[in-house]
Amino acid sequence: MSRLTAIGILTCSALLILAPAGCAKRSTPAPTPPPAPLAEARAVWVTRFEYRTADDVRRIIRNCADAGFNIVLFQVRGNGTAFYRSRLEPWAVELGGRDPGFDPLAVACEEARARRVQLHAWVNVMPAWRGTRPPLDEKQLYNRKPEWFWYDQEGKRQALSSFYVSLNPCLPEVRQYIVEVFREIVAEYPVDGLHLDYIRFPSEPPASPPGGKTDYPRDAVTLAIYKAETGLAPDDDPAAWKRWRTEQVTRLVADIRAMMRQVRPTATLTAAVVSVAQNGLNRHQDGVRWVNDDLVDAAILMNYTNDPAEFDRRIDPWLLARQRGLIIPGLSIGRSAGKPPEEAHAAIRRMMEIGVERTGSFAVFSYSSLFDTREPPTGADGAGSTGTAADGESQVRAARREALLPVRRAP
Repeated sequence: MSRLTAIGILTCSALLILAPAGCAKRSTPAPTPPPAPLAEARAVWVTRFEYRTADDVRRIIRNCADAGFNIVLFQVRGNGTAFYRSRLEPWAVELGGRDPGFDPLAVACEEARARRVQLHAWVNVMPAWRGTRPPLDEKQLYNRKPEWFWYDQEGKRQALSSFYVSLNPCLPEVRQYIVEVFREIVAEYPVDGLHLDYIRFPSEPPASPPGGKTDYPRDAVTLAIYKAETGLAPDDDPAAWKRWRTEQVTRLVADIRAMMRQVRPTATLTAAVVSVAQNGLNRHQDGVRWVNDDLVDAAILMNYTNDPAEFDRRIDPWLLARQRGLIIPGLSIGRSAGKPPEEAHAAIRRMMEIGVERTGSFAVFSYSSLFDTREPPTGADGAGSTGTAADGESQVRAARREALLPVRRAP
């Protein structure tokens, strides 16, 4: 695994499944030169909802490069489906649940290399489905491996809702599967890095229903493993039960790290982490340990606030606790939308400055706060002029670009 030079800051088992016909894969990755050293990280998250065609992908990478971003965190796995040609998981529903005729990750890698920016494959780790109805595809994990999901102390499976249902990282076979999914990405695609998101227990509903009485995971297999390792049941020592579940997430991070060192040692491993470390621990995410134990090259803080002073305060504990690795503050542009434009832009600009002053870096969430995800409609003069709500949103994004870009010159 490359050190922090891979992102420009020096401070900072296998599943043997045959590939389907017509989808040629290599058993070992082609040699990939180390990414060019970067003096600073100027990263941007691109969600899976922001592209549908190869032209979309190319335009996104071009816009990011032209704006001055040097790392594109490009989402290719959201809930147990793929935005790349996979032997292990089905195509994403957003792409029609079938091969769209192009490979989004391959196109993104090619365009990023041409534009001289780093391309990091962004993956949601724990989520394995989202929606009020189960997937139609029998091969999707929700249907294929129901025992891998969360069950509460009453034996009830985590309910479908508008949010994610999650895999159980306490099961060794789940951790192994996740590693193999990511092995496929870093082995088959010339990515500069892998970016882990939802590398925690999601705490959003229905994971934490009102009253907080439901506890996951309480399936028989998990409880047997816990008993064998600790001699305890969850209710014997709630603090020990919490620590053990946190350790299972850390085991998964360590397994991913070991795989990447074997398969693509030049690539970096980063994780999106809760900016208040204790809140992360409450979700079984020990980001400070991951940085200090060299399990990730960088922790990217989801430091989402409108207040630059609060943004600054949240960075302090990470820098005080860090013994190695890189801290990259992440800021959310959309969260300033309620402020007057000039005030919002000043706050965002200040948070960018704080990121650079404190750590040398920042990451922006997200691409769609700055750029239209499709080419906007144009009038006779070439400007968006249809008077629709979409036109208004496009004008807001244009104003942000005018005020905030190019980020390479900021501050």
